[in-house]
Amino acid sequence: MLYQQIIAFVLLILFINLLLNLRSLNKARGNNKPPEPAPLISVLIPARNEEANIGACLDSLRKQDYPYFEILVLDDSSTDGTAEVVARLASEDQRVKLLKGQPLPPGWAGKPFACHQLAQEARGSWLLFTDADTLHAPSVLRSVLGVALESDAALISGFPYQRTTSIWQKMAIPILFYFMLLSWMPFWWMQRSRRTLPSVAIGQFLFFSAREYRAIGGHEAVKSRILEDVWLGMEMARHHYKQVTLDLSKLVSCQMYTGFGPMWDGITRWLYMISSVSTLAFLVIMATVLLLFLAPFLWLIYGLLLAQPALAWQVLVILQVAIVFLSRFFAGRRFSQSKTSIILHPVGVVFLLLVGFYATYQHLRGGGVKWKGRVYEAESHVN
Repeated sequence: MLYQQIIAFVLLILFINLLLNLRSLNKARGNNKPPEPAPLISVLIPARNEEANIGACLDSLRKQDYPYFEILVLDDSSTDGTAEVVARLASEDQRVKLLKGQPLPPGWAGKPFACHQLAQEARGSWLLFTDADTLHAPSVLRSVLGVALESDAALISGFPYQRTTSIWQKMAIPILFYFMLLSWMPFWWMQRSRRTLPSVAIGQFLFFSAREYRAIGGHEAVKSRILEDVWLGMEMARHHYKQVTLDLSKLVSCQMYTGFGPMWDGITRWLYMISSVSTLAFLVIMATVLLLFLAPFLWLIYGLLLAQPALAWQVLVILQVAIVFLSRFFAGRRFSQSKTSIILHPVGVVFLLLVGFYATYQHLRGGGVKWKGRVYEAESHVN
């Protein structure tokens, strides 16, 4: 009984934290007018084998209602038709420019080096790093610049809408991107604290003041990091630059994966790098996820099918399951996620735990992880 009471209490605290986050998470207003004169915004896109995505991404960015921007795309040694697609669009629109990536030097991870090269060529006083598989509403540049100027923020990031098509994506992506972050991270407090604290920095959308970005050393400061977006956010906080987290779901959307294999590799990459920082801490995190977000469902099945526990025990377990489903419902409603994702929550947690154990195994055996045709070792060395 004491165990069930503790679990129910912790879940209730996390549920309250999620609700506070959802209440405080602002959206960029679409009625912001650009200042006069409008500062140049450089939109920077690293692209490696993105032939299927880059055209739609660039089309959405070319439709921006902001008056003064450039779009730089770096072809990072693609083996498909990425460069040809960008070159064709660049011939139609002088705001679009194709850059050829240099060979990856020792000590650099792939995406940080691609972004570093883009930043060196950027002329804007504001820099938007975004991914080739994103789509952008016409007002996104005007809206986020307005927020940055009003809030005096040096970095704006947040939660894009995650497009999911397969059943595996529906199970895993909303848990990682919305449910876990909004349950655990006290964004409502972090952004109101007088101290400069790191906030969520998601690489699908990183909007920097160029001056502050370069003051922290840019991507060179995180050159060996696979999760470079997270570390950039930490660097900004370490230098006492303000960060703002937004609900970007009406302005930016992203579909990171098109198949099971790339999704497995992508999630493995994230969890592998967390495990490489501290395997013990990562195992504790996975155990906590199991106890809080999966065990209540297992206890419910046990109570219904295999035992006849006391009524108070049953009530506590049902309360735990209800809190988890309510948390998923509120997060899913805010970010327009599939009801299938909510219903299959226990299966999604099992899947993520399996990926986590696999990532830990790969780290302990020194196997590295694959991403975009490169193999990264624990210290972010590239083979």
